[in-house]
Amino acid sequence: MSAKMNVLLSTETADEKWGKNALITFETDGAVIHVNADDVLASIQRAGRKLDNQGIKQVELAGDGWELETIWAFVQGHRNSKPGNEVIWQALADAEQAELQARITATNWVREIINQSAEVVRPSQLATRAAEFIKSLAPEHVTYKIIKGNDLLDEGWNGIHTVGRGSERSPAMLRLDYNPTGDANAPVHTCLVGKGITFDSGGYSMKSSAGMTAMKADMGGSALATGGLALAIARGTNKRIKLILCCAENMISGRAFKLGDVITYKNGKTVEILNTDAEGRLVLADGLIYASAQNPEIIIDCATLTGAAKNALGNDYHALFSFDHELAQQALMAASEEFEGLWPLPLAEHHRAMMPSNYADLSNVSMGDFLPGASTAAAFLSYFVDDYHSGWMHIDASGTFRKSANDKWSAGATGMGVRTLANILCDDEE
Repeated sequence: MSAKMNVLLSTETADEKWGKNALITFETDGAVIHVNADDVLASIQRAGRKLDNQGIKQVELAGDGWELETIWAFVQGHRNSKPGNEVIWQALADAEQAELQARITATNWVREIINQSAEVVRPSQLATRAAEFIKSLAPEHVTYKIIKGNDLLDEGWNGIHTVGRGSERSPAMLRLDYNPTGDANAPVHTCLVGKGITFDSGGYSMKSSAGMTAMKADMGGSALATGGLALAIARGTNKRIKLILCCAENMISGRAFKLGDVITYKNGKTVEILNTDAEGRLVLADGLIYASAQNPEIIIDCATLTGAAKNALGNDYHALFSFDHELAQQALMAASEEFEGLWPLPLAEHHRAMMPSNYADLSNVSMGDFLPGASTAAAFLSYFVDDYHSGWMHIDASGTFRKSANDKWSAGATGMGVRTLANILCDDEE
């Protein structure tokens, strides 16, 4: 349908002629969403998804009840991974309109770059596009550097180089500094570290075809970290924040890394490769070493790291791991305030002993029956954080991408978690 359809909200139950507990009815004025009083935002998001599924692509939100969160819920459901959808709403107060537009700008960028193919989003392009996006938001406060190819070896970033060397497309590391303080020596408040595997074949531990279909989205952690910083900037954060993206393709060739290889990291840790499909933690290790060297108050890494986290939580929650219980509670409160899904999974000292190696300090996977793969992946990362007990948390971004649609989300990238990150980055600011 090409004509714009008015969409109105109602707290009244739909007439039974539309079916029992109908969510949407159609009147002369347009479509009417009959909201569930116990779950208002979710019912509006479902209605947006349903209208898109019915081919209603251009809508105008009319009548009473449309404010910041209800508009956002509708937009979330109505958006599609294909172009052509349009939502118009009545004017909001200036602050709410600015917040809504900032959310749309940040999450649209995240969704678009995740949904694009690996032919379009290569490691160096991911780093460049993320840097230029952030710089466009605050050009006077942003500087960055991208290290590519063999230059990574010259600086000692052996994890990123090892994973990416099997591809014809050079691996890359983005180091971006957002510093609104005007003081070049200002302390760094937060470092964001993102996993940027632009395609993951599994390497010599090759995935099945079904397992590879969504692997263009394995850079979702980098997209999430970038989007979170973008929204924090739009919300006016005055903190110095560094963004570190660890970008590579995990491919097979005569140059690709193999089982039995040992990586020596810049902090002296050695890692034996027992599975080339556990590559995300190998690139993140470099980013965490760099982040630790900046002496920030907080380090947050974001990664589509394990199937184990997705098996535990599905697509509706990101998994949270931290030894710092106060920081974890802050993150959970931020997610609650932003109406996003975040859920803690266990991380303890004994998980750090579950990756033994006969030839190195540790291996890149845990071995044995019924081992907690998401927890041991997080434990692996802790070896590359100077003070892993304090100020560090790991987000295993299970909700970044959906292989198929459901009643609330279209297939593809969601943008989930961007608001939560921005909330954390802006915490305690007026």
